[in-house]
Amino acid sequence: MNKTININLGGLFFHIDENAYQKLNRYLNAIRKSLSDDPQGRDEIIKDIELRISELLTDKIVDERQVISESDIEAIIGIMGQPEDYNVDEELFTEQPYTQKRKKASKKLYRDIDDKFLGGVASGTAHYIGIEPIWSRIFWLIMAFGFGFGFLAYPLLWILLPKAESTSEKLEMEGERVNIDNIERKIREEFDSLSVHVKDGAGEISDKIKEGTDVVKKKYGNKSKSGLQELLDTFGSILITLLKVFAKFIGVLIIFVSAITLLSLVIGAFSWGSLEFLGFGEEFLQYPSEIFHSTLPYWLIVLFVFVAVAIPFVLLFMLGLKILSNNTKSFSKVTSLTLLALWIISILGLIFSGIDISSKYKYHEYKSTTEDLEITATDTLRISMIGNKDYKDLKYRNNNQLRVITDNGSKKVFSSDVDIDIRKSDTNSAYIKIRKGARGPNSETANDNASKLEYQFKLDGNRLTLNNYFLNEDRRSFIDQEVDVILYLPEGYHIYLDKSTRRYLYDVDNVQDLYDRSMTNHYYIMGENELDCLDCNTDKVIDVDTDNVNLKINKDGVDLKINTDDGDVKVKIDENGIIIK
Repeated sequence: MNKTININLGGLFFHIDENAYQKLNRYLNAIRKSLSDDPQGRDEIIKDIELRISELLTDKIVDERQVISESDIEAIIGIMGQPEDYNVDEELFTEQPYTQKRKKASKKLYRDIDDKFLGGVASGTAHYIGIEPIWSRIFWLIMAFGFGFGFLAYPLLWILLPKAESTSEKLEMEGERVNIDNIERKIREEFDSLSVHVKDGAGEISDKIKEGTDVVKKKYGNKSKSGLQELLDTFGSILITLLKVFAKFIGVLIIFVSAITLLSLVIGAFSWGSLEFLGFGEEFLQYPSEIFHSTLPYWLIVLFVFVAVAIPFVLLFMLGLKILSNNTKSFSKVTSLTLLALWIISILGLIFSGIDISSKYKYHEYKSTTEDLEITATDTLRISMIGNKDYKDLKYRNNNQLRVITDNGSKKVFSSDVDIDIRKSDTNSAYIKIRKGARGPNSETANDNASKLEYQFKLDGNRLTLNNYFLNEDRRSFIDQEVDVILYLPEGYHIYLDKSTRRYLYDVDNVQDLYDRSMTNHYYIMGENELDCLDCNTDKVIDVDTDNVNLKINKDGVDLKINTDDGDVKVKIDENGIIIK
């Protein structure tokens, strides 16, 4: 009966009998002595060897209560190899001479985390196939962007394949035997690589050593989970990087827009002020002077507009700078409160001005004048419109208004907001009504503004010539002024609409229900309630005649005849209904 011992080997617990423990202990001590002349990395090599032995012992254990025997240790030593090549006293292993086997080890597929761009799948498959990693990466790029298969397979392998973390796993990935010789060589290669990084001033040596010495064994399920976590972390890092780039782009865009707006405000303010100072404001700027008839002075309203717009864009400009650089200093508390106070004052000033200005245009009144037209029912009244040749080429326009100077030197506003309507007269005579409309702070002022509109027309025989414009005093420019020309004709009177009236006809009722702009160049007679076109061809005729079908559609209705093998079918649709024969 042998005594059993509990030991911790490579981070795992084992039950081992006393003889097996002594053989294993002698074996490890012999390896440690073989490395005594060169202590660099000795402890790391011993840890990797212990980890490899614990892996091999784990494969042999069927039951967790199973005890490791001396024969199990001998089998492990046979796999790992004897340490006599390392100047170890051979007396320690005279019990069982051993000839090391040199057969080629089989490769295992891992992810090479020491040579990776995204997860190490490409370099890991390169080791497994036996090619350079560059060719494997080219292959994966072709599979991804050429065939699309790589976008699915690469992440899948990233999740499923374990990482080659320990020295034994790296040896298995490269297809080398996991024995003392190869473990020592691999450890020394890693230390040599680290020493190069130390000479180059790399700051990640401690992390590399920690990564190389952290050899706690994980199960394959945990490795797969680690691969998934690493994939998610990488995608998260990529997403965060893209968001940072997008944020920088937004910052640049904010700075650009804010700078252009502020520069435009400054240039506009100085340009406007300069032109006003030089006396060119009215001719070149064409601002609506009437809209500034406020209690507050004009310059103060302009200043309110400037401050109300400029301060938010200054803050946006600073925000863009902070997005691009974290070192950008914010405004002090005093500056921030001052800007806020100025902005609030400007907004309140604009609100007050808006209410004050709108109150001056609260009422809309009309002033009408009526004049009889000396025409008879047998005459055809020809209606046309004319403009003013002196004003048609002027460049400066506000909506449909022009600022002009008349022949006598007075300043006027020229407007083309003229509408024409033709209605049934409620008397036996024809007459024309000129209705002028305008706004004001009260009914009396609005009525007065309307009466000041200057509009003219002329009747010469059977020709009625209407102006397509009206004039107004310059200081009364923006008062929503308009002129409506309403022509009243008794029943049976004839008119002709010249093409010059096309743009000015407004909602003229007619029997044919023609659009206003389609009514010109035609003769009309006033009916019981509306105009009736005398020369409009509104009848639509469709005539289709084939071997089997004859279709006619005209003002009389629909006439359809179909020839079939069983006879003819006739369909008649008119005001009497539908008749089928």
